[in-house]
Formats: sequence, structure tokens, C-alpha cells
Amino acid sequence: MDQEAQRLSLDIVTPERHLVYEQVDEVNIPGSEGDFGVLPGHTPFLSTLRPGVLSYRKGKVVKYFAVSLGFAEVIPHRVIVLAQTAESAEHISEQRAQRARDRAKERLEDAAKGSEKIDVDRAEFALRRAMARLNALRLHRARR
Repeated sequence: MDQEAQRLSLDIVTPERHLVYEQVDEVNIPGSEGDFGVLPGHTPFLSTLRPGVLSYRKGKVVKYFAVSLGFAEVIPHRVIVLAQTAESAEHISEQRAQRARDRAKERLEDAAKGSEKIDVDRAEFALRRAMARLNALRLHRARR
């Protein structure tokens, strides 16, 4: 069997653009019920996403993306990720992600003090998304 037949076709798509279309060896996805890995020949299924780090490997090269809500469809030789947001770790601004994390933490602290104007669910989501961005960046830097 040739190399391409032993790989997965990976698509990562957001409402704004098609970020990735590549043949890869392995994909790891932050599912809403827990992280899961996909290799060629995987059993078909559909999962919702949670904010977290999606990674894929092609040979020895590993790429990291911070993703938020969406869906992942897995079929034996293809993975399609439809995400509300997806950002390559290579393009993440650490300062911007840290500021977003700090703002979300401040909102949650204000909510804990009884501020009635804080949307706790939205602040928690913003914190999870900022942490996913920082974690993707950390993993990317550790691989270099």
C-alpha cells in the first residue's frame, strides 16, 4: 500500500476560511466528551468540539491549532473539522492571548463578588478559548 493510502485527509474549516487541507498521519482533537486521536481506518463518528488544542502529525512534523466550538466528522480516511474559530499556533500573539485570559479572569472575579452585569458563561468561554490559544503556542514552542 502506498504512503498516501495510509494517511488521513484533514480539513479544518471556519466560517471565514479553509485553513488546512492536508494528508496527515494522525490527528488529535479536543472533543466535548474528551480529547480523541484519529488514525487512518478509524471508525466513523461525529463529535462536537470544545475550546482546546487540535494537533496533527505529518511524518515528524506536528502542527498545533487553537480551536473553539464546532464539529469533527471522522470517516476511515478523512477528518473534517468545522470550527467556529481555529488559529494556527504559528500565528497566535502571546500578548493578545494573555490579555484575553486576564480580562476573562477579571470578569469571573467580578462575578464572584456579586456583580450583576457579568455574563459568567461568556466569561468562562472566553477564558477557555484564551487558555487554548496559550496552550497551542506553548506546545508549538516546545516542539521547535
